Amino acid sequence: MNNDTEKTGRIVKGLGGLYEILIEGPDGRERLACRAKGALHRGEEKLAVGDEVVVRVGEQADDLVISSLLPRKNLLIRPPISNLDLLFIVLAAKKPSPVLETVDKMTAIAVRYSITPVIVVTKSDLGEKEAETYAAIYRKAGFPVFVTSSERGEGIPPLLAFLDQRLSGGRTAAFAGASGVGKSTLMNALFPQLSLATSEISKKIERGKHTTRHVELFPLSDSPDTGYLADTPGFSLLDFEHFDFFPLADLLPAFPDISLYTGKCRYADCTHTKEGREECAVARAAEEGNLAPSRLSSYRSLYATLKAKEQKYD
Repeated sequence: MNNDTEKTGRIVKGLGGLYEILIEGPDGRERLACRAKGALHRGEEKLAVGDEVVVRVGEQADDLVISSLLPRKNLLIRPPISNLDLLFIVLAAKKPSPVLETVDKMTAIAVRYSITPVIVVTKSDLGEKEAETYAAIYRKAGFPVFVTSSERGEGIPPLLAFLDQRLSGGRTAAFAGASGVGKSTLMNALFPQLSLATSEISKKIERGKHTTRHVELFPLSDSPDTGYLADTPGFSLLDFEHFDFFPLADLLPAFPDISLYTGKCRYADCTHTKEGREECAVARAAEEGNLAPSRLSSYRSLYATLKAKEQKYD
């Protein structure tokens, strides 16, 4: 007679093939550490933090195994996390200065996978003018934007209120940012209970070493319907040439501020990459200040990469 039982939970941490599962039950919250059956180590069913899974519990206390993966809302490969609702993309006003194409890659990936991208500009105390310049780019693109200084405590209350509102009902948010932007410091300021590690920035190279080595989910309260916050490694390796984030056909919808101009160009097959302002409504919008030139530059760079990749494998 098989006396195994099954419990449904969420993967909050995974290291070396061992997964930590958070289970909300009628008797409260419990954490189980277990491994997964073979099929869940490879292919489309390879497990990720954020996955909802079924754990089979045997008669012995240590007789645990993840037996199946429940349907996902989405799955990112960099950072590797699933079932995200919001992605907070953190960039610094200064030290280090942001690479806007990298930020735009992250917003495009988020939009493509139905994740709300939220821009957080940190270190405004080091460069108020620069902080507002970057904020204006992404406000114009239509994304929620917050300008903060963890040093001064500025911008933290409205960001915390936004999180409280948007993370109810078990939703999940991730914070992602290049090394040294103050991501973990910001998360500590927002949620002191998380006690995340922070690191000093090297004054010589203006980069910090990642204090975050793996993706981990943190429940924000003891409530059964609490929201979850993910700390993730930096996102400096968004290589569209070698990783399949999405195909060329999905690029334009992933830039909602550019797709607004669909059908307004002189030619129906306008690619918005080489055409001038007389033919291309997007080029005209960038010249007239209705679209940030950096956004168009990022779009054109990604278009060239994905087009070359498509031609290579045709």
